[in-house]
Amino acid sequence: CFSDEPPGCGSSTCEGVAILKKLHNTGEVGCVMLGPSCTFATFQLVDEEIGLSLSIPVISAGSFGLSCDYKPKLTRILPPARKVSDSLVYFLNEKNMFKPLWEKAYVYKKSNNVTEDCFWYNNALEAPSAHFASSKKREMLRGEEELKKALTSKYRFSNIFILCGSVDDIVSIKGLAKQFHEDTIFILIDLYNPEYYINTTSLAAMRDVLVVTLPPRNYVNESNSTFNNTINDYVAGYHDSALLFGEVLRRRMLSQQPDKASVHVPLSDTPFGNISFEGMAGKYVLDEYGDRDVNFTFIYTSAQTSKYETLSVFDTSQNITIMWHDSPTLPWKGGQLPGDEPENTEDLSTQDIIVIVLGVSVVVVTAILLRIDYYNLTKFYGTVKFEYGVFGVFELCQRGSLRYILNDRISYPDETFMDMEFKISVMYDIAKGMSYLHTSNIPVHGRLKSTNCEVDNRMVVKITDFGCHTILKPAKDLWTAPEHLRKDGISQKGDVYSYAIIAHEIVTRKPPFYTQYCSDSYPRNNNNYFRPELNFEGASDRETEVYMLIKNCWDEDPERRPDFKKIELTLGKIFSNLHNQATETYMDNLIRRLQMYSRTLENLVEERTALYKAERDRADHLNFMLLPGPVVRSLKETGRVEPELFEEVTIYFSDIVGFTTLCHYSTPMEVVDMLNNIYKNFDSILDHHDVYKVETIGDAYMVASGLPNRNGDRHAVDIAHMALDILSFVGTFELQHLPGIPLWIRIGVHSGPCAAGVVGNKMPRYCLFGDTVNTASRMESTGLPLRIHVSQSTIKILQRTPCKFEFEQRGETYLKGKGKEMTYWLIGVTGGNYNLPTPPTAENFQRLQQDLADMIISSLEKREGGKETIEKRKTLSTRIRWKDRNNSFQKESPPEYFHLAVTENPSTYL
Repeated sequence: CFSDEPPGCGSSTCEGVAILKKLHNTGEVGCVMLGPSCTFATFQLVDEEIGLSLSIPVISAGSFGLSCDYKPKLTRILPPARKVSDSLVYFLNEKNMFKPLWEKAYVYKKSNNVTEDCFWYNNALEAPSAHFASSKKREMLRGEEELKKALTSKYRFSNIFILCGSVDDIVSIKGLAKQFHEDTIFILIDLYNPEYYINTTSLAAMRDVLVVTLPPRNYVNESNSTFNNTINDYVAGYHDSALLFGEVLRRRMLSQQPDKASVHVPLSDTPFGNISFEGMAGKYVLDEYGDRDVNFTFIYTSAQTSKYETLSVFDTSQNITIMWHDSPTLPWKGGQLPGDEPENTEDLSTQDIIVIVLGVSVVVVTAILLRIDYYNLTKFYGTVKFEYGVFGVFELCQRGSLRYILNDRISYPDETFMDMEFKISVMYDIAKGMSYLHTSNIPVHGRLKSTNCEVDNRMVVKITDFGCHTILKPAKDLWTAPEHLRKDGISQKGDVYSYAIIAHEIVTRKPPFYTQYCSDSYPRNNNNYFRPELNFEGASDRETEVYMLIKNCWDEDPERRPDFKKIELTLGKIFSNLHNQATETYMDNLIRRLQMYSRTLENLVEERTALYKAERDRADHLNFMLLPGPVVRSLKETGRVEPELFEEVTIYFSDIVGFTTLCHYSTPMEVVDMLNNIYKNFDSILDHHDVYKVETIGDAYMVASGLPNRNGDRHAVDIAHMALDILSFVGTFELQHLPGIPLWIRIGVHSGPCAAGVVGNKMPRYCLFGDTVNTASRMESTGLPLRIHVSQSTIKILQRTPCKFEFEQRGETYLKGKGKEMTYWLIGVTGGNYNLPTPPTAENFQRLQQDLADMIISSLEKREGGKETIEKRKTLSTRIRWKDRNNSFQKESPPEYFHLAVTENPSTYL
């Protein structure tokens, strides 16, 4: 950029920009633009609002400023200021045995002879919205006098001094301040100086200096290494920019098809993002925004050898320290870096001075607050001292803050309390309180906001939190006047602005600075200052007067804002005109408000009652799903459930055959989905029978009938019908994640006495106890797949009923703890239409598990596209058997019991 401006390329209208714009507009810039290096010039080219609508990318060796960050058309071949300041934040946060955590630092800005890179690096450290300023406390030093004063002061802000420059700058500073504390640390940003690696012997002035620099270059062309060591980094950057463009162009041509190689394809918005290549200045790594990532090296002077040594290396691509010297010989006291907090001196410290001043201020303010007594200000009664601090005692306002009232639209609806008349009354109360405060010995509030306006039980608004500006720093929030956001301080005109924001909250009942549209869509080039929205369209005359008053109160010019005495008079006139123009008297108005309030309360009671009933019904529905109805009613009425003995019930158990094998070839989520799908269908079958689902444990499913409601002999009949329906459904069920694999279950049924009750206080469950439960479980475990195993006691009950069940005698079966007993297979009902699946024979049952595993493997191979993905899931024995039987299994069809029962009516109830 051709300009005679001072360092920092401060001209926004330089000759180079004009030439580039002309070339771009005439289409003479080709495929890519190299340069400029100046941040101001580059910003005019790439900014989306004021810049050119570039159709080509820009590669710059420079443009370090924050204003050029995240521009899609811009690629920066040298590390930008953002990465330098971020690396310093992470280095200050580093904490180990050689370095403590640093929270604050001085930043020194030279007033002359500032290079382009240092100008923008200092700017990134100073900018209030940047990462460094938001993460660390920093104090700017402008000029040599301020630096000298900070170095020699006993009460300096920090031991850390950050500056950008060279070794000569350190020598000059040491000559400026002859003596300073031994704990002082200078952090010198000197990125493009190779002398730290060429001449490793340090000067005496560099003893207490940490240098932030770039590692030595790894040049590709060894024959030019001597020349490259002295070449200018900007020249090398633009040389490597041409290499970068050539590298990207080469990759694009290689990626295109041969027959389309001659077709011109425009470059994308960020064609140089996430790319690496070798250049004259070593290896380049560009991030996703096209900015260069580097390894910043922190160098110190060894106390033993007086040579430069590496302390740590920081990688900007990952924002982590990738190397830290394990045993550095640091020149500071104790061989460690000192803390950022200066040590206390023998003189009176700053903290002591602040405590004394604050003590006097508290006494004076307390005396003033005790004398203030006004209707619209909360009364101050004094202070109370506890172990953890001193607290002020103020008048209690029972209804809470004004912000709480505005948010509560149920207790304070717009139709009654919060109509326009009441809103004006609230604004009038605040204006009267502030008018009195501004004429008292506390002339400024400084912290006025809707949360500091309290409402008492008579709906009178009272201001609190006044008198704190001498003790607490002014807050910077949405109620703060813009002039005080830019510069700390408080004023009466600032209170007027805060009042306007509160008034907007009152009339709209919206949060502060509420706007209907997104703030990002607000035009940035608009000269009007942004304020909350006021809807003048459709407003009445009185509302328009209130809106104009609010608009005047938040005027950008403080001198044009009215004072609170004028605001009080204006609102008083508006309020009186409301009653003078109305035909009703004050008594009529009061009666009307009471009637409206009464109707509102009735509607509120009805609404709350409906909500209570809805929640009660939801709770009851949930309880009835977890526990039997009689148990829930007993819990609600008495708070406890008495255990009960049932003379005769029928209990059903079932589990999934081969469940372990299915789990072995399924993911945990597939197992959960499979069980959920199965049990949901089982539950829908239960709805058609007089049974109670007790619980599910893994793949086991337990159901009982005859409890908690006794039903004679129907318990055996309902369980038998339910078991047949479930078995009929299982014959048609297919696993979703294993197509073609059927589902087998074993079912056991037994009848007898048992006890039932709710055990424990947490997660209560209706549990069954007795030998009948154990016997039913044994009936299931000794059964066969796709069979309903029934005990002799259940068969006797079924024979007493008019239902004609069909069953087969299995013979004597050994039951653990019972010995041998006669058991039966339930196979159907005479005249019933149950499509039961074909159960396996005793011979087939011996190899059922292996057949199931083979079928699952075959199904997985079809689903996942090859044996290689399944081979890892097989055991060694499975692989051997599968290899031996592979050919025969493919030629033969699966056994009959593997086929699904395909019928026109697959299930009675599903």
